[in-house]
Formats: sequence, C-alpha cells, structure tokens
Amino acid sequence: MNKEINKNEVFLRQAKADDVSAIEQLLNICYRQDKGWTNEADLVGGIRTTQTELTQTIAAPKHYFFVYPKTTTGTRTGQETGELLGCIAVEMKDDTGSGRHAYIGMFAVHPDLQGCGVGHVILQAAETFAIRHLSSSEAQSGKQPSRLTMSILSHRPELLAYYERRGYQLNGNKMPFPDDGNNGDPKRQDLMLLELEKVVDDQL
Repeated sequence: MNKEINKNEVFLRQAKADDVSAIEQLLNICYRQDKGWTNEADLVGGIRTTQTELTQTIAAPKHYFFVYPKTTTGTRTGQETGELLGCIAVEMKDDTGSGRHAYIGMFAVHPDLQGCGVGHVILQAAETFAIRHLSSSEAQSGKQPSRLTMSILSHRPELLAYYERRGYQLNGNKMPFPDDGNNGDPKRQDLMLLELEKVVDDQL
C-alpha cells in the first residue's frame, strides 16, 4: 500500500457486523503500533478496542459507524478486498443541560495513507452527516446551535493543532484515561482525555 491514492475516490459505507475484525485490526494498527503520526504508542499500550465493544457500537441505535473499504480498483465500484483503509463513528447524544450534539470517535486512517488528505475527506463526510442529522432533529424542537464533540489524549499537541485547524476547540471538559484495560494501558499516570467542541450553527 502507498500514498498514490486519489482522495476524490474516498468513500464511506455504514459498517456491518462482519466488518468488526477488520475494524479492530485497523484501530489497533493506527493507535497502538508505532506507525503513522496519529499513533498513541508512547502514551498507551495494549489494545485500542475489543470486538465486543465494536459489535455493540455498530448495533447501537444512536451510533453510526462508517468504514472506508479497500477495493480492487480503488473506487466505489471495485470489489472489496476485506481490508479497511479508514473508519469513523458518529454518536448522537442528548445530554441533560447541554442539548443534542454529535460525538465523533473511532477515527482512523491506515498509516500508509496518512498525510495525503484521506483523513480530511473522512472527517468532513462524518461532520456533514452529523450536521444534517442534528438539523433534521432540531427542526422538530426549535433550532439550537449544533455541536460536534470528540476526545483526544493529553500530551498530543500535534493532534490538538490538527483539530484546531478544523474549527475544534478545547471546552474545558476532561477525564482521566480509563484504566480498565478495555482500551489499553496508560503509560503515564497523568494521562487525560480532553474534550474538543465545534459549534456549527452557521452551517445548518
């Protein structure tokens, strides 16, 4: 695999139950191995996720999990090879006091394709989906500013800068990295999850 890819050919489809193994492999390569610039290998060891968690996420009614499958032609019309080149998830939330918003997570691009615009296309597609979904829902209950949120690890200034260039800002919410073994083992005690937020009212 190499970076000779036309980002205009990048496409997403909704994940299915039989994608779970390929999603797990992609996420663990992107986050836990020392490959690409988005990995967290120096901060977290072990696994990124489990097949059980992925299966539950795909099946959850308020979750929308999208994958970018590799095909024999590199286009939507080609036959899928079973390998995934990217993925992203959107969860619709309705929190008391903060209203409806969409949480973006499980965002990954195969390390061999990082740096050639694929991630930008995938993130933009997920944002567009979330904004349209929120706009449709809020039309029923009165228009409110739509918010997109996500979490990143602390001690990742380059990743924070990446999202800040795309309109996300730290909103002050943070929590310790979960030390339950289901998403990896933190390598430092002060590791936190920082929440980013993007208000997109003007795009509705």
